Amino acid sequence: MATPAEKRATFRKLHAQGCFVIPNPWDVGSARYLQGLGFKALATTSAGFAFTQGIPDGSVPRGMMLAHFREIAAATDVPLNGDFEGGYADAPEGVAESVKLCVETGIAGLSIEDSTSDPANPLYDFELALARVRAARAAIDQMGGDVVFTARSEGFVRGRPDLEETVRRLKAFAAAGADCLYAPGIKTREQITAVVKAAAPKPVNFLMATATDLTVKDLAELGVRRISLGGTLARVAWTAVIGAARDIATAGKFDSLAGTMANPELNAFFREDMKKR
Repeated sequence: MATPAEKRATFRKLHAQGCFVIPNPWDVGSARYLQGLGFKALATTSAGFAFTQGIPDGSVPRGMMLAHFREIAAATDVPLNGDFEGGYADAPEGVAESVKLCVETGIAGLSIEDSTSDPANPLYDFELALARVRAARAAIDQMGGDVVFTARSEGFVRGRPDLEETVRRLKAFAAAGADCLYAPGIKTREQITAVVKAAAPKPVNFLMATATDLTVKDLAELGVRRISLGGTLARVAWTAVIGAARDIATAGKFDSLAGTMANPELNAFFREDMKKR
C-alpha cells in the first residue's frame, strides 16, 4: 500500500500533463472496483456518500465526512481527492481548521467551494471567497504543502451562470495558490476554453455530469487536465435500483432484473482484489 506522501506525489504528477479521468466512488466497494478498472486516481462525491446515509447532499456532518475520507483513502492504493464542500465554515479561520483535519485523513487532494448553500445569496462575496481560498492554501502549506488543492467556483450549479464572474474568480483563486481550478456546470466548448484560459497555467477539472458527445480526447484537446463525474455514477446506480424496485412494487414484474451482473462475477473480482492487498 502506498503511503499518503507517495499518493500525493503521484497525484501532483498526474496534474502536470495530459488528461485523466477521476471517477467518484461512494463507498469502499465502488472505490475498489473503480481502482481495479485501472483509473489512476479517485475522488469522493459528497452527494453519492450523502445518499448512502439517507440524507440529501450538503447534509453530511464534518466528522462523518472526515471518517468517510479516511476509510476510502485507507482502502485504496491510488490517490484520493476529497470533495470537502465549503470547508464546513464561513470564516477563513474555520475553513483553515477544517482543511487541516481533512489533510490528516490521508487524502491526496481536496476541493473547497465558494458556495454559501443559501439560495438567496448562493456565492460568497468575492473578497470573502478569495480569503477562504488563501486560508485553505495556508493551512495545506502548514501541513506540509503536498496535498493538491482545488478551488471551485459554483455559479453555474447555483443559479448564477455568469461566465465573466466565474473567470474572474478562477483567476483570483489561481493567483491565491489553488493548484487546480474547477467550475462545475460549464458545458459548451466556448465555456470550457474560457475557463482553461483563465486558469492557465494551472490545470482545470471538468465535471461530466450528463451524457454528451464530448469524449476524453475532445476535452484533452480543449485543455482540460482532469475529468470528474461527481455524483453521476452514484445516480446511475440509484437509477437502476429505483427503476427495478418500482417495477416490482407497482407492476409485480421482474423484467428489469434481466442482464444483472451475477454474484460469481462480483465475488471473483473482490476475491482477486483481496489477494492484492
